[in-house]
Amino acid sequence: MSRTPSVAAALALAVAGALALSSCSGAASAPAEAGADAAQERTLTVYSGRDEELVAPLIEQFEEASGIDVEVRYAGSTELAAQILEEGDRTPAQVFLSQDSGSLGALDAEGLLATLPADITSAVPAEYTSTDGSWVGLTGRARVVAYDSQTYTADQIPADVWELTKPEWNGKVAIAPSNASFQAFVTALRVAEGEDRARQWVEAMVANGVQRYAKNGEILEAVNSGAVPLGLINHYYWARSEQDPTTLRAQLKFGEPGSVSSLVNVTGAGVLAGSTESAEAREFVQYLVSVPAQEYFAQETFEYPLVDGVTAPAGVPALSELGGADIDLAQLSSVQQTVDLLTATGLL
Repeated sequence: MSRTPSVAAALALAVAGALALSSCSGAASAPAEAGADAAQERTLTVYSGRDEELVAPLIEQFEEASGIDVEVRYAGSTELAAQILEEGDRTPAQVFLSQDSGSLGALDAEGLLATLPADITSAVPAEYTSTDGSWVGLTGRARVVAYDSQTYTADQIPADVWELTKPEWNGKVAIAPSNASFQAFVTALRVAEGEDRARQWVEAMVANGVQRYAKNGEILEAVNSGAVPLGLINHYYWARSEQDPTTLRAQLKFGEPGSVSSLVNVTGAGVLAGSTESAEAREFVQYLVSVPAQEYFAQETFEYPLVDGVTAPAGVPALSELGGADIDLAQLSSVQQTVDLLTATGLL
């Protein structure tokens, strides 16, 4: 989906503002006497666990407005986090963009992330960012149940994932066990309710004939075609549908507020410890939490913006209404234990 001119223009203004703030705060920059040539030599290396299709336009806009040349390596968030862990203080990465909080938490646990300025971390609600200022949340991704609205009404769909283990839902629920978002959800279940309870839920779902798909998008298509009645997905697969999502056969049921069933995981960004003094790294992360950049995320990726005053994607409740689980999102870094659990129970 293309970026609208109004969003692009606003992004340019946001970057200009971020640059001005950086200058006022005394951040390091190219010497004034070096002129435009020196400014053009400013560079930044980003490891991005976000898909190139989704974030490349945003990064290009930043380059154009700031004069900073951004080199990006794209791969899965888990893969890139593992690479940074291996590279340690030798990593060329200055900023890590992650599609989940767990990968950022893994780097923070090893002391590989710098502490971000308070004006960056305070831009988003405390429940959607790091507790120690090591990374900042950028967008929210709500776990939901997609359901066949030709067969069920919303009030017939459980708001508690434990209800899905009951006999009445035998063979009627689809999941994507190899997908990172499902694994993050099970990790949250482990963190919030304990290892034994999480294993109980997974085993009960297997025993209840859960249907397995490779991707969230495939699950949505299956529900929308009537091939399966229910499916666990992230909200934005539905919200970004080419047609008005409220007219789809597949509709969404959001989880019970305050429970893991209403988990809102986040994408996020952190500056690597070796780039603590990098003005370019700070400017980039500052830009990512600007209002226009957050509007880009809402309009182009259909994820929840985390900055106050930015409207959520059409057709979904406001973020404040979801009441996500009360857990430290950085604790979702223990994905390998989740993979081991899913493997042991036969889901992987």
